[in-house]
Amino acid sequence: MGAATSLNTLNWQQIIFSFLGGLGMFLFCIKYMGDGLQLAAGDRLKYILDKYTTSPFLGVLVGIFVTVLIQSSSGTTVITIGLVSAGLLTLRQAIGIIMGANIGTTITSFIIGFNISHFSLPIIFLGAALLFFTKVKTLNNAGRILFGFGGIFYALTLMSGAMEPLKYLPDFRVWTVNLSKNPVLGVFVGTLITMLVQASSATISILQNLYQEGLIDLKGALPVLFGDNIGTTITAIIAVIGSNTSAKRLAASHVMFNVIGTVIFLILLSPFSSFIGFMQKFLHLNPKMTIAFSHGTFNAVTTVLLFPFIGALEYIVVKLIKEKKEVEKDVYTVKYLDPMLMGTPSIALGQVKLELIEMTNFSLENIKESVEFFNTREEKYAKEVEEKEEVINYIDQEITKYLTGILRENLNDKDGEDVTAYLDMCRDIERIGDHAAGIIREVNLGMKKSLKFSNLVYEEVYTLTKIIVKMIELSIEAVRDSNKEKAIEVLDLHNKLYTKDKEIRKKHQKRLSAQECEIKSGLLYTDLLLHFTRVGDHARNLAEKVINGMV
Repeated sequence: MGAATSLNTLNWQQIIFSFLGGLGMFLFCIKYMGDGLQLAAGDRLKYILDKYTTSPFLGVLVGIFVTVLIQSSSGTTVITIGLVSAGLLTLRQAIGIIMGANIGTTITSFIIGFNISHFSLPIIFLGAALLFFTKVKTLNNAGRILFGFGGIFYALTLMSGAMEPLKYLPDFRVWTVNLSKNPVLGVFVGTLITMLVQASSATISILQNLYQEGLIDLKGALPVLFGDNIGTTITAIIAVIGSNTSAKRLAASHVMFNVIGTVIFLILLSPFSSFIGFMQKFLHLNPKMTIAFSHGTFNAVTTVLLFPFIGALEYIVVKLIKEKKEVEKDVYTVKYLDPMLMGTPSIALGQVKLELIEMTNFSLENIKESVEFFNTREEKYAKEVEEKEEVINYIDQEITKYLTGILRENLNDKDGEDVTAYLDMCRDIERIGDHAAGIIREVNLGMKKSLKFSNLVYEEVYTLTKIIVKMIELSIEAVRDSNKEKAIEVLDLHNKLYTKDKEIRKKHQKRLSAQECEIKSGLLYTDLLLHFTRVGDHARNLAEKVINGMV
């Protein structure tokens, strides 16, 4: 009678509102805590991905670490896809990272398993106090982490409270019994829910609550857990829409990895259920920790089983997804600015640096070709400079747009300084390209007026060109490797450039006074010299950013 009464008085509005509110709060707090961890980590995330992904085994360790750091296996997957798409990671290295991400994501369920919901509100207050009552960035980041951490447990309390009355609903009981009898249905349910929510940690937390409330038994919960792992791959699939072949192959390997693991564990469901039941009693695990232990075991064992077959997995996806022969495009597109990486500013800024180097290379080529046009008057060099100038302007616009997008993210102090430095550098590099175009204009003007220069002028231009080309080349190396020694060399060359420019101008003045040079040619040459010194100034600006530790 009590059950019937409870059933009749179920407040469905309260159940739905509490559950959805709790779920929304959970998703927000897991993201907020991840943001705090990222801000606290700063450049270390980029450094780890750069230095420790040389082998699949190291990739697994990096995948675990990064996922723990950003609290999202989907986030790690998206970052990895972006790096593969940009050609900065091989498919084999990336598969290792994805395997590690699957293990890393289980940490969240273990945290939830400790079930410290009674302390959630004081933790939220402590986090808010560190956020609002201090100005120290380190404490602010700690506040974000604590606020998110406490919010996760408060959200779990809301969801648990919403689900508790469902134990009085006979239809729900029948449905969960069916899940126990039909594991494939459980996998489908887990996959579908995770695809909808786009966060496996959220769906596993729901499963932990269901199991704690006795609304589902272990044999019914495990297939749903396996399905959660398949459902989380939808993020990878969405992320590679419109990406290159390498990114699509990585997404396919992610799906295959989780599906193969699920098939293996479905076949072994009965012994696995018995093993988990034994460990629950042996280790005195509470219901939430039991699901966390199951999750961790599933992902760790799947990784151990499939790790030796990374090569085979790579071979299969390469055969399944063929390399498309890309039609050559007349329009240049940026290589490294992947929007998927903007949610992780330290990684995204590393991509900006690579694109800036690409842009500098175009500017360097234009300087060389503009001088070739001065020397030969061959129209092909002017045409090439014009085409590359359009590319330089395009990259400039895309980098500026990308950096503006990064500014909308939560940035630590270092990342904020990097954005400012990169915007300045972008302007300097674009101006180098402008001066190359300016040399073309000066030469065209001279050709139009049939002006001629002496052999001495060509020798002087050659000397200045050697200096500025070396300056730009050293600037590229300095920025790429954050090499202060190379940057200092640029400054030394800058002094040499101005000394040589002063010497050339004195000689030129003497030639004009001795009437060895036409006045009109002399004036044009003076304008031409200005472009070389200005290019040197911009190369020096790039080097100074390195010396000041800004890049």
